[in-house]
Amino acid sequence: MYDVIIIGAGVSGSAAARELSRYNVKVCVLEKSEDVCCGTSKANSGIVHAGYDAAPGSLMAKLNVQGNRMMGQLSKELEFPFQRKGSLVVCRSKEELPVLMRLKEQGEENGVEGLEILNPEQALALEPNLTEQVEAALYAPTAGIVCPFGLNIALAENACENGVEFHFDTEVESIEKVNRGFLLKTDSGDYRARYVVNAAGVYADVFHNMVSSRKLHITPRKGEYFLLDKGAGDHVSRTIFALPGKLGKGVLVTPTVHGNLLVGPTAADIENKEGTNTTGDGLAAISEKAGQNVRNLPLKKVITSFAGLRAHEDGHDFIIEEAEDAPGFIDCAGIESPGLTSAPAVGLRIAEILREKMRLQQKPDFQGQRKGILNPELFSMEERNRLIQEQPAYGHIICRCEMISEGEILDAIHRPLGARSLDGVKRRTRAGMGRCQAGFCSPRTMEILARELGVSMEEITKAGGGSGLIVGTNKDVL
Repeated sequence: MYDVIIIGAGVSGSAAARELSRYNVKVCVLEKSEDVCCGTSKANSGIVHAGYDAAPGSLMAKLNVQGNRMMGQLSKELEFPFQRKGSLVVCRSKEELPVLMRLKEQGEENGVEGLEILNPEQALALEPNLTEQVEAALYAPTAGIVCPFGLNIALAENACENGVEFHFDTEVESIEKVNRGFLLKTDSGDYRARYVVNAAGVYADVFHNMVSSRKLHITPRKGEYFLLDKGAGDHVSRTIFALPGKLGKGVLVTPTVHGNLLVGPTAADIENKEGTNTTGDGLAAISEKAGQNVRNLPLKKVITSFAGLRAHEDGHDFIIEEAEDAPGFIDCAGIESPGLTSAPAVGLRIAEILREKMRLQQKPDFQGQRKGILNPELFSMEERNRLIQEQPAYGHIICRCEMISEGEILDAIHRPLGARSLDGVKRRTRAGMGRCQAGFCSPRTMEILARELGVSMEEITKAGGGSGLIVGTNKDVL
């Protein structure tokens, strides 16, 4: 029996868990996948939006701006990569200038600071690779970029360190209202809770509709991306947006916090809530549209493509509230872009709802600091040599593309909520994210995982479930 069960260990669920861990309350997170950050939160643009795009007065607008303002301090407390780089929205014709002006006015109404309309010369001075057709650009200095994995994992680890339980490979199959709470039936057994937080991404409508007669409908909106090699990472210095359309902010071009260049996403509404496959048409659309606002994109340097799903609710706003006819059931639904930016504020809002309803008392021993995985690349040569002398594993490079050592992989495995798969190691350390896309380092990483977890190589997976990499072998040979 728990006081609160959170469904989903994405960035919203993990942010809620971290905020609730400040209080004397028994909290559990149920996640159907083998790790945190395995759904919508793992496949997005990594943008910290300024907040000019959401409709004034909407919850989306309020939490976007609030989350943006929280991100800098949070990144210091939890040690995840975040850079306040700024962004530009490109206008390519005089006819579109009124749209750009409305965006600026909307942003100012939302409380976004420092917005400025730039003329072509000013825009090109900031970003020389913008299209020469630029007529004007909206500059938002408060925008930034973040590592989505780093943010999600940091929130979850800090929640775990403060007493929140995480149960992975645990898929919720049904929810029933019972006396004094809810019964959640999962493929790993039954759980009871006084309160439920529904942070299930594209499945949030499914769980809401199990307990409420006021139905929700969420459409999975697929976005496909290209990721380019670090050799292309300085093609632009800020996030470059097109003028937004009815399906979102369009194809963007942005640096990442790790030095790559990201191009995308597309926007296509689909029915399959697991439809994260890339398509020929989608990738072709990225190639066509990305070059409209940024010249000479080096698309020959693409090292991988991927797709993610946004949880688009029919009303196009965040829904963070108690279901009217299901007391104790707190929805966190429709968290599409700018959901990553808003996550710190989303978690805070959920915790405030439950604090008031449950009359929660703060813990005197809450620990709000979290140490990230040590990165020797940030050390001076003298400091690095000293570290390697003390811990030789940091001198043994496993991933040559990203220069990730065995020491970092060991840290990723043995820290709270440690990695149990190749993708778990990749999200925590970037081992396997480089130019060769794990072609060189996978076997050695698998060996380290097997050794440290005390399992056979055949039990190591790419991403949990049925994603084993070694099948039909002779165990004696291994």
